[in-house]
Amino acid sequence: MNNKELQIEELITPTVEALDAAVWGVEYLNQGKYSLLRIYVERDEGVSVDLCAEVSRHVSDLLDVEEILPSAYTLEVSSPGMDRLLFKGEQYPAHVGERLDVRLNYPFEGRKKIVGTLAGLEDDSVVLQVDDEEYLLPLENVQKARIVPVFD
Repeated sequence: MNNKELQIEELITPTVEALDAAVWGVEYLNQGKYSLLRIYVERDEGVSVDLCAEVSRHVSDLLDVEEILPSAYTLEVSSPGMDRLLFKGEQYPAHVGERLDVRLNYPFEGRKKIVGTLAGLEDDSVVLQVDDEEYLLPLENVQKARIVPVFD
């Protein structure tokens, strides 16, 4: 996450937690005059449309008062879903054994996209099993990591 996303997450976390949910992650896409702010929330009993609407109302009011976004923006609130993005190192261990689509900031062995099975996290690096090879991808080089649902 970039600095703006971290700042937004820090600001909204107490509000989201007061609604009995947790912030899974924040995406802020600055698109010139208009921007998109996407907030993913999670809770043990699942995420409903009503929860998303309630979080949206509270967070929108908070962001308007704090004025941390420089221009007009669209706010989206949703659950992380089955194909969830992984935003933080502490989110990876729960998904060991699952397929992961990793996009990198800088090429690793000539590739910026690697899809494989998450084998774990080691010294701030994602351990990804691709066929018979194991890759250690530093978290700071991971631009985006998404779970790839597998339906048997």
